[in-house]
Amino acid sequence: MILTVNIGNTHITVGGYEQDTLRFCGRLHSDTAATVDEYAIRLVNLLSLHGASPAQIEGGILGSVVPVLSGRVLSALRILCNARILTVGPGLKSGIKLQLDNPAQLGAELLCGAVAALAECSGPLVVISADTAISMMAVNAKQELVGGVILPGPQLSLSALVKNTAQLPQIDLAAKAPASILGKSTSSCLQNGFVLGTASLLDGLAERFCAELGPQTAFYATGSLPAAIREACRTPILYRETLITDGLYRIWMKNKKG
Repeated sequence: MILTVNIGNTHITVGGYEQDTLRFCGRLHSDTAATVDEYAIRLVNLLSLHGASPAQIEGGILGSVVPVLSGRVLSALRILCNARILTVGPGLKSGIKLQLDNPAQLGAELLCGAVAALAECSGPLVVISADTAISMMAVNAKQELVGGVILPGPQLSLSALVKNTAQLPQIDLAAKAPASILGKSTSSCLQNGFVLGTASLLDGLAERFCAELGPQTAFYATGSLPAAIREACRTPILYRETLITDGLYRIWMKNKKG
């Protein structure tokens, strides 16, 4: 079994592949207070939950946008097994040329998402990765990663707004926006603002990406971008829940002989 681990600001996603097939995918909370031993226990429990064990791990790959957790989770994996664990970063082959000012600053999830998306579409394309933040990264028709944007995710924005106002309630971003933009209550106004507002923001950015990359640009999304927001977008968005996990596995395959 090949283990893939993606450390995000909110969740750690763990996948297990056997014979090029994803057998399971589970998530843990990203906890900066947890120790190496605690992460080892959580990983063992997660494997057990999905009918797997550390003894089955033949190799692994880790991607992270949380540097403070990278070493701890890697150490936990080394407690679990003696298999070779790769880390996404400089030195690993991805098949994508990075046209960025500082490629080392690129989030691992965006590179992995681009690798997986290119397995479906030759480009141009944009990967939308939603966690605490929404990151959009573009790949041109030459399959070069050429840049993108980062903005606050709707969950973070909603939390900040409700926390700093006296009378605004929490709402469920997974619920569809009301049929009319004319909200008749505080809750429906918030629902419109966050669902339709985020969708309009993404549509506006998508229009700008298409202006630079071409009108046939495809958009792939993964992570915690609610379905209600994706469905409210006028831009066609292909949602792939395991896009980053699949990209991690593809990068491992490109580097397994290293």
